[in-house]
Amino acid sequence: MNKTSALFFACCLGMTTNAAYASVVEEEAYSAHLQATYNWQYHPAFQTAYSGPNSIIPAGEKMYTATTTGFFGFRSWQGGELYLTPEISQGVPFSTNLIGMGGFTNGEITRAGGTNPTLYRQKLFLRQTWNQGGESLRIEPGQNNQMAGWVDKNRVVLTVGNFSSLDVFDPNTYAKDPRTQFMNWGNWTYAAYDYAADARGFGWGFAAEWYKNDWVVRAGRMTGPKKPNGLPVDQAIFKHFGDQLEVEHAHEMDGRPGKIRVLGWRNRAQLASFSDALVWLKANPNPLGVNVPYAGPDALIAVRSSEKIKYGIGVNIEQELSDNSGFFMRAMQTDGRTETYAFTEVDGSFSSGVTVKGNAWGRAEDGIGLSLARNFLSKDRRSFLAAGGTSFFIGDGHLNYRPEDIFEGFYNFHLYKGTWLTTDYQRMQNPAFNADRGTINIYALRLHAEL
Repeated sequence: MNKTSALFFACCLGMTTNAAYASVVEEEAYSAHLQATYNWQYHPAFQTAYSGPNSIIPAGEKMYTATTTGFFGFRSWQGGELYLTPEISQGVPFSTNLIGMGGFTNGEITRAGGTNPTLYRQKLFLRQTWNQGGESLRIEPGQNNQMAGWVDKNRVVLTVGNFSSLDVFDPNTYAKDPRTQFMNWGNWTYAAYDYAADARGFGWGFAAEWYKNDWVVRAGRMTGPKKPNGLPVDQAIFKHFGDQLEVEHAHEMDGRPGKIRVLGWRNRAQLASFSDALVWLKANPNPLGVNVPYAGPDALIAVRSSEKIKYGIGVNIEQELSDNSGFFMRAMQTDGRTETYAFTEVDGSFSSGVTVKGNAWGRAEDGIGLSLARNFLSKDRRSFLAAGGTSFFIGDGHLNYRPEDIFEGFYNFHLYKGTWLTTDYQRMQNPAFNADRGTINIYALRLHAEL
């Protein structure tokens, strides 16, 4: 941790832990919460037969992220809630740039923009709830933009404004938050979920949710970037967009609660197809040969001339196993014909794991998590990369294709009220889907505090 980031995090931690905890209230008229997270990671040197333009450096190296976030809410009228979420972030990824992996190892890295702390507005949105009867459910206040209160089990909820698709879609009790749970991208959502957003993971749009007994239906549309994986947002939401539709059903298995979700999504944007890019590559070969960085035009940019449709479908399962443990599983497949729009370089993904609370060993606020993930590429993307192509995050100049396999295990140590220290280990085989590189071992420490 450098001096700047250490001072930055210490100030945030002091703000968080020294503030008094508010007393429990039935319904909050307004709310204010803070979180601060520092994530440090290291990978030792690993074996590789060659490297290309978007290969992670094989020598040992470090990375870090630091974020401090404010969650401010105001109950504007009956059923109406307005939220503002400013954030200060900083950080540096492995290899100075976000390259060399499909399943990246730190869920905070998309928000980090260098060594200087940067303040930006993360979210600004309105949530309106129309109660429709049924059992009254308690909403607990917390770090996920919600105020203490009560809602009907049967209800309609509309979210409008600047937020993330992941604020509404793809919830999971056991694998969702990279600040407190698993860190790898393929564990806190589907790695193949190319959800519309800017480079930090947020956009503008709307999402509607209909809760009816044990069922939930969610649908929404979000803006994406003007250029794939870019920061400026394309506001032409009726021309370029990402649509989501999710159906959720709650159930019990041996008296234990669980949920099954099916999510379908469709993006429409100016994207390059891998087949067109492969044709361009063959007509414009690298004059320096394969496995050598090429300063010429990128093939994807050269053929990115018309609107394309990209889509995928996934299944998300969570199941309580005991009073102190739970299971999760996600699997998704995309059409795999076009380049990545806004997330990562994965066309099919699977992840599964368990989490266990520390009650069994007398540490109720501690927790353990273990997971396995496998990421896949489509035939079109594999052919493009094997021919020497590069995309946003991957491209070694050649490809000896194998699925990217990732193990992750963590332990959360509860230090004191609202503060945890996490040790995390990830083992990635075939980074960037290339059997000629790796295996990579990643060790991490995460300090998280919240109020």
